[in-house]
Amino acid sequence: MRYDVVVIGGGAAGLMCAAVAGARGRRVLVVEHANRVGKKILMSGGGRCNFTNLHTTPANFISANPHFCKSALARYTPRDFIALVERHGIAYHEKELGQLFCDESSKQIVRLLLDECAAAGVRIEVNCAVRSVRRESEDFVVDTALGAISAAALVVATGGLSIPSMGATGLGYQLARQFGHTVLPTRAALVPLTLSGTRLEHYQDLSGVALPAESRSGRQRFRAGLLFTHRGISGPCTLQISSYWQPGAELTYNLLPDREALPLLQALQRERPAAEFRTVLAELLPKRLAQRLCELRFGSKPMRQYRPAELADIAAALEAWPMVASGTEGYRTAEVTLGGVSTDEVSSATLMSQRVPGLYFIGEVLDVTGHLGGFNFQWAWASATAAGKSL
Repeated sequence: MRYDVVVIGGGAAGLMCAAVAGARGRRVLVVEHANRVGKKILMSGGGRCNFTNLHTTPANFISANPHFCKSALARYTPRDFIALVERHGIAYHEKELGQLFCDESSKQIVRLLLDECAAAGVRIEVNCAVRSVRRESEDFVVDTALGAISAAALVVATGGLSIPSMGATGLGYQLARQFGHTVLPTRAALVPLTLSGTRLEHYQDLSGVALPAESRSGRQRFRAGLLFTHRGISGPCTLQISSYWQPGAELTYNLLPDREALPLLQALQRERPAAEFRTVLAELLPKRLAQRLCELRFGSKPMRQYRPAELADIAAALEAWPMVASGTEGYRTAEVTLGGVSTDEVSSATLMSQRVPGLYFIGEVLDVTGHLGGFNFQWAWASATAAGKSL
């Protein structure tokens, strides 16, 4: 069998690219080793798919080359994908900070992509593992469960290593190396952090406690929700900082991100001098967390008994509470993979390899990782469209 294009990977980027190329008259085959396409789409956003972010800019992405994503993102914007969503009659809403979700189900986004592929005459094969790929003359020959398939162009849309239970593999990186591409070190990103030893003992029984916070590591900071878990810490502000934090790096949380701690404590001391500090703190933070902080560091006595220096110390601690994480939960729960195929050897305009004509890399397999909040989906749509229009 021969096609114009074979796309390896039936995720967001692979299906989008296939639809765009197919609509331009290309004969396209998508091969997916899992038993269905779009598995990560289906589980994203709590089953409602955070399919883009209105505020997408290149600054929302991490890459060894921060300029690489600019071209594709500029040519296919969130508004372009929203127009596609609206054309398919999918109701959606903005949850917060520009994050757009389906009103009903992630299944609607998968159906959108399948309908676009069907309209473009794209063939999709699931349960179709890729055994090997080789170059013969001007063609790529892909050995699959269907047999040998040849194509003038090959699109690698295999994603990263995150959530192996959804079928993630390292095939894309293997293919990149096979064809002479550099693969930058990979690690789990947008992932909960773990605690160990006495630090885990301090917080483990707070599992389920959530509060607004600002995570900080180095120059990076993210204002969102913090969640304590039985393994450590999670929540959006932790997932965001996990893409920048590495073991041994400083990690702190501002537990009162919307207030200035010292003037607040000084005012409470004047207004409620007889109140126990633990009681006052429990009105500012979740009660169980407030009690634990008092046990670990602050103690508790009537507010009037705290000297100015003590209040200043407490305020500083609340605005930069240290969390010494031991690691992450790894690819098992990571939303994305940091690192990947080096962008130095890929065209930012077409997503085609600069080493092997006709070979394309799109989506998460590349060294382009978005922040939490729909940015990785927007990169999938944008990189897929750039490649699809070039094929």
